[in-house]
Amino acid sequence: MASPLLDASPDAIAAAARRVMARCDELARVTATPGEIERVYLSPEHARVNRLAAEWMREIGMRTWQDAAGNQLGRLDPAQTREAPALMLGSHLDTVLDAGRFDGIVGVLMGLEVVRLLRRRADDASFSPFPFALEVVAFSDEEGTRFGKALLGSSAVAGTWDEDWWDLVDADDVTLRRAFLEFGLDPARIGEAARHPDELVGYLEAHIEQGPELDRRGESLAVVSSIASARRFQLEVEGEARHAGGTPYDMRRDALLGASEAALAVERICRAEHHIIGTVGQFEAFPGAVNVVPGEVRFSLDLRGEFDGERDRVWGAITNDLDMIMGRRGLRWRAREVHSAPAAHCAPLFQDIVREGILATLPPGADDPAVIFSRAGHDGMALGAITDIGMLFLRNPDGVSHHPDESVSSADVALGIRALAEAVLQLAADR
Repeated sequence: MASPLLDASPDAIAAAARRVMARCDELARVTATPGEIERVYLSPEHARVNRLAAEWMREIGMRTWQDAAGNQLGRLDPAQTREAPALMLGSHLDTVLDAGRFDGIVGVLMGLEVVRLLRRRADDASFSPFPFALEVVAFSDEEGTRFGKALLGSSAVAGTWDEDWWDLVDADDVTLRRAFLEFGLDPARIGEAARHPDELVGYLEAHIEQGPELDRRGESLAVVSSIASARRFQLEVEGEARHAGGTPYDMRRDALLGASEAALAVERICRAEHHIIGTVGQFEAFPGAVNVVPGEVRFSLDLRGEFDGERDRVWGAITNDLDMIMGRRGLRWRAREVHSAPAAHCAPLFQDIVREGILATLPPGADDPAVIFSRAGHDGMALGAITDIGMLFLRNPDGVSHHPDESVSSADVALGIRALAEAVLQLAADR
């Protein structure tokens, strides 16, 4: 294990953690829905949190800009040059509906505190030369809440923007193109958000674990090995709508019962698999009358796995079961894939520096920290197309996320800030 490199005092790190927690509370008050937390892409709330983030970036000496996709960035250059490649730290500031206050947000704010702690090394020639710039990014649309397409902000940075996305619409039939214009962005300039691989050293993100593994282990921090592969489908089951009272059971082609059996099959198949998670999150029956046998059902399937091949094999098993279920019930079914993302593996070097960073927070001789794969998606999935990625997980009591009850302690945030700063310094030493 390398010796700790960070020279900040415990009091300075504790103060940084308190600042993160207070700013999480401050950002939680920027919401479209009083009493809840709701900040979606290209909204007035998006603009407000970008302004706050820019203010906090400038406070620690970073130069700031909002890019062509609405992401907010700050940069601290090493003393020697303004042309150095950058290590990007950060996460996202957008939310799901009725969100918690830490998902994404804590990663952006921890990134700022790491820069605050490391700024003296970057600027002071008495230290070893800092070989890269530090950037903090607040991505604008990781969740995909408004337009149904996740990772829009980070996809723009990765240069993987799809022109078909301009026609996406929100619940009010506002297109993404129109929303860009109303926000003050120029759709024709979206390519300016893209970064070249030579401009980046890598991307490093701290995030609450969106699951209970660290809490069950009684540990504060973990190395992330990879981000789950994901496929999402919209499925339709077609039967026959008939009178509820006048149709005997042997004549019924009840789409709701077939779809319900399909949802249970998803659970049964995925529970038998290692590291495969399947979720039916939307379920809607038509015509939806109390006295009519449902003739059509539409439902969603979110399928995630640590490895692409295992995920796809499980999807094959699910489709086989659906064929049998629908055939037995005299129903038809079809599926439309609406999202597909391969697993994003954290670079070995970045796993190593995160591990060293966590070990610096533990007593001498402590066991290696946990290594966990992320079942939730993150902006690193997009950034992995152009640079190495790494992630640090923080304990989230009971694993609740995408919910007001999600949580993280100030003490764990303090450990995370120290671990993240140590990881950055380890990377600087390696280079």
